[in-house]
Amino acid sequence: MSGYTLIGTDGRPYRSPVKGRWGGHRRTRIYGRLDCPAALRAVGRGGYATHRVFFADEPAAVAAGYRPCAVCCAGAYRSWKAGQAR
Repeated sequence: MSGYTLIGTDGRPYRSPVKGRWGGHRRTRIYGRLDCPAALRAVGRGGYATHRVFFADEPAAVAAGYRPCAVCCAGAYRSWKAGQAR
């Protein structure tokens, strides 16, 4: 089956005929938009790509245990951070 490998809500990879709309980093467990300036800088420096994962949508990333990026998802990051402080 051709297609794309995405991470599901259970944190496990699966094949999809549709590209992921959100990206993440497997080691840091951070997700964000595919056009995130911070992620694009990291990809440009190299090494990041081997740990890059993709999600169909934002709820899938959250369900898989990833936290929002502070740069491209500032509002969601602030909410997540406030929840961590409790």
